[in-house]
Amino acid sequence: MKFTFTTAFALAASVAPAFAHYNFNALIVNDEVTEEYVYVRKNTNSNSPVTDVTSNDFICNVGGLDSGSTTKTYDVAAGDQLGFTVMSDISHAGPVAVYLSKATGTAAAYDGSGDWFKIYELTTSSITADGLQWASNAITNFTFTLPTEVPSGEYLVRVEQIALHSPGAPQFYISCAQISVTSDSTATPSPAIAMPLYSGDEEGLTINIYSPIPTSYTPAGPALWPS
Repeated sequence: MKFTFTTAFALAASVAPAFAHYNFNALIVNDEVTEEYVYVRKNTNSNSPVTDVTSNDFICNVGGLDSGSTTKTYDVAAGDQLGFTVMSDISHAGPVAVYLSKATGTAAAYDGSGDWFKIYELTTSSITADGLQWASNAITNFTFTLPTEVPSGEYLVRVEQIALHSPGAPQFYISCAQISVTSDSTATPSPAIAMPLYSGDEEGLTINIYSPIPTSYTPAGPALWPS
């Protein structure tokens, strides 16, 4: 068998060591970086990924449903700039997405069992002869605008990065922050769907990013709101 560079690269990526893992450890609000795990729910699996989309761990990472009561909720306004820091950087190829789910009571007590809608995604920066180039590559933080259309209320802000370095076996790096939104909007976010967000067999999750070299990428999950 001819052992090509592409084959070698794919093999190396599939056995990447644990130090290549990461998580989202702090909330950013209007360029202010908050303290680690003050407004972000603390997980209990270090920097390891979640791999089962049907697991409750897929909502806010392992331990994330148990740490809401010890996590503070940040007061924000619709239209504010939000974001997350990465510990230490995103080292696996794949997209980033941010979802919101409105709490039925307080964000601290919310288990994420309601509907979720996607407000932000960071996918490919370009597609070249070498394949998909990811805008999230090696970033240590990112920010986005909380849409002005988001109604008032308390929310979980769920960030995920989908690592695609092992074809057919995506890894999900997940964190949830807690916010309380002030807004004049009465809009209804749509599409909004309950967990699990994915079936697990979407092309955006199972794609082989090495061979044949992809010429396009379609993110998994619902469309962005507002569109």
